[in-house]
Amino acid sequence: MSDLQVSSRTISFGVPSTFRQAAQSGQFLITAEVMPPKGGNPAHMIEMATLLKGRVHAVNITDGSRAVLRMSSLAASVILAQQGIEPICQMACRDRNCIALQADLMGAQALGIRNILALTGDPIKAGDHPGARGVFELESVRLLKLIDKLNQGVDFNDKPLPDGATDLFVGAAVDPQCQSWSGLQRRFERKLAAGAQFFQSQLISDFDRLEKFMVQVAAGCNKPILAGIFLLKSAKNAQFINRNVPGVHIPQEIIDRLERASDPLQEGIQIAAEQVQMARQLCQGVHMMAVRREDLIPQILDRAGIAAVAA
Repeated sequence: MSDLQVSSRTISFGVPSTFRQAAQSGQFLITAEVMPPKGGNPAHMIEMATLLKGRVHAVNITDGSRAVLRMSSLAASVILAQQGIEPICQMACRDRNCIALQADLMGAQALGIRNILALTGDPIKAGDHPGARGVFELESVRLLKLIDKLNQGVDFNDKPLPDGATDLFVGAAVDPQCQSWSGLQRRFERKLAAGAQFFQSQLISDFDRLEKFMVQVAAGCNKPILAGIFLLKSAKNAQFINRNVPGVHIPQEIIDRLERASDPLQEGIQIAAEQVQMARQLCQGVHMMAVRREDLIPQILDRAGIAAVAA
């Protein structure tokens, strides 16, 4: 019997690359974040992501966010692609050395996953396995450079890839509310130079600061910036974020609105919709975060006057 012959064509799950096309054509981009399951059953993740079909260009799959154990972001991305949902696979440096990162990136290419968000990764001690050992051989800028090399057909050591280059559309995180303005500018420019094609921001609570970033730092970069919009469910939720999320300060007026509201969740939806409208005036997109209530994202977008995404 002859050896098995494997076709060299790209595996496809029938998901058009609408995110890359929309980003490069200057459309207003909508992405949303969904967490992989904590276990082997992806049913809830699929349910939440399916509700976002037609409302977002792509769905971000987190990679051990907050250093909490969850299903592999690559495996979860493939599962969503099989459901006809375009994923953005987050890839963090915390848990992998350069060999493992390259292996996963080549695997993503073979499995039809094209969108990657390159991250350093949250500190181990923040999560549910504080005794684990972090790797951090690379950080986000060096990971961006590594991906650029793979896209050019060479590995981390500049050796040719005999079985073909990757074609990955890679983005990076940005925090316009970073306390060090010079540090923010320097890191943003380094990520641009390393090959970032789009940027998704952390939770934005200060839109004056976002405007300043867009005017003084990001102006002329010709890469989409997506402002992070977070659904606040209550005053208590906002206060928790103020205590526990570095670099984020939810204004007291927002907390007061949530506290006074007869239905805090609905008030949070209204606040998020107003923030989407503000972001629309400043940048090329929004990245929606509604932890455990991803089903409410379409309602937020409706209130903000954001139409369905063209197929």
